[in-house]
Parts: sequence; structure tokens; C-alpha cells
Amino acid sequence: MPVKEGHLGLRQSDAVFHHTAALPQLLQTIAEKADLTQIGAVGVSARPRDAEGSYMPCFLVGLNAATAFSLARGIPLIRTTHQQGHVTAAMFAAAGDAFFGKELLVFHVSGGTTDLLHCDNQGRLTCLGTSSDLYAGQAVDRLGVRLGYGFPAGVQVSELAARCAESVRPRVSVQGMNCSLSGLQNQCEHLLAEGRSPEYVCKYCLLCVAETLRRMCTAAQQQYPGLPVVFAGGVMSSDLVRTYITHRIPAAYFVPGKFASDNAIGVSILAAREVGAWPNTST
Repeated sequence: MPVKEGHLGLRQSDAVFHHTAALPQLLQTIAEKADLTQIGAVGVSARPRDAEGSYMPCFLVGLNAATAFSLARGIPLIRTTHQQGHVTAAMFAAAGDAFFGKELLVFHVSGGTTDLLHCDNQGRLTCLGTSSDLYAGQAVDRLGVRLGYGFPAGVQVSELAARCAESVRPRVSVQGMNCSLSGLQNQCEHLLAEGRSPEYVCKYCLLCVAETLRRMCTAAQQQYPGLPVVFAGGVMSSDLVRTYITHRIPAAYFVPGKFASDNAIGVSILAAREVGAWPNTST
């Protein structure tokens, strides 16, 4: 989606327009690479999360396209959520089909969520903890845009942070399995005003996110001892965050960047599972 320089995202009306304009070309691109007549089911993210009141207008664009395709082909339409797609993609990337049907803890950390979830052996997600204000991805993107990068700015923030060799001691706000991240943005602004380098501030920001997740995870592991912990969502593609957490949390699973940031893989797996086509078929 095209985001204007200095802006932190799109208005929903603009997002709906750009989604509507992009989908026909995307379908054409897919048709050039695969035989669409062989598709046996359609999976779609119908809303952000499986929670009352979870709604964003741009999801209607994908839902309408998926519904039209499934009706025209006479094939099942499987509705899922953006969050379930991210979680499923991360589970698949972490352990293939081994985590499906198992109980585990999952973090979904992005520009719209900083959620600690419990996944039961039926795949149902229950939110154990979240941020009371700013989300981790928002904090990262706001810092990147503040430094002059385009939105989203996670890649640039991670690249700058990797260049910092200074030691950083993050200060975080965590109570049990819940956190507050609004202070992180203020801390980053204060550090820049003090004359700290962009590299240092980016490292500080990402390590604050990492330490926040570590503390939330520690609280969850006290209540659910022995469960694997899978980290999903775009923020989890940061090498710095991954390294910090894996050195401090046992049984932590991170996934390659494409599985962390793109939930379409998970949505397709959920649809295939619903119609009995996975893991019997290749992915």
C-alpha cells in the first residue's frame, strides 16, 4: 500500500480503495503462475481477530473477492482472521505440522497487536495479555518515520540497531502478562533530544520490545509451565529481538521473516485443514 512520506499508515477509506485496486492485478499474477481451476477451497481473513467488535473496513475487500471466487467456482469458503493466519504461519514455519493439535503459547507482535495468546489443542486462541496502549510495531514504525524513513520502517530500524555496539539497558513497564509501551516512544524522543545516535536509539527501542516480551513470557510460563512459545508477527523478524529472547527463554521458536510478516501462508493452511487437504498435500 502506498503511504505518503512522513505518514504512519493509511486512512481506512484509502486502504479500501488501494485494496480494491490491487486485487484484480494480484489475481492476474497468480493466474499466470498457477491453474486457478485446480483450487479446492478459498481461505480469507474476514476480520483482524476472533473477538467481539474486531472490525476494519479493508477486510471487506478481501472477503468480497474471496466470496465471489468461491461462489463462481462452487468451492468452500473458509473464514478465518488475520491473527489466526499469523499464528498458523508461525506454527508451520517453526515445526511443520508438529504443533498442530498441541497446546502452546504464542506471541503475535505487529503494528496492530502485542498479544500473548494461549493456543489449545483445538487451535482456539485465548488472549492472556496485551499492551494497554501502544503496540510494539507502532513504537518501532514511529521511531523509523521520526528518523526520516518511510512507513513501515521496521527493516530500517533493525538495520540501524545492528550497527550499534554500545551496551543498552532497557526500561520497560510490565505487570504480569500485560504491558504498556506508550512510554517507549517518549523515551526514544528523549534519547534523540539528548544527542544519542539513531543507531543507539533504534537498538534501545528494539531491546525494550524484547525485554517486554521476555517478562510477559516469564509470567505466562509460571502459569503454563513446559509449553513451547512461538513468536509471530512482523516485529518478530528482527534479528536483534530474536537473539535477545532466544538467549533468555527456553523452548522459544522464531520463524523466518517471510513467515513472521505474511499471514497468507497461515490462512491457506487453515483452509486446507478445514477441507481435509493438509497435511495430506504438499505446501
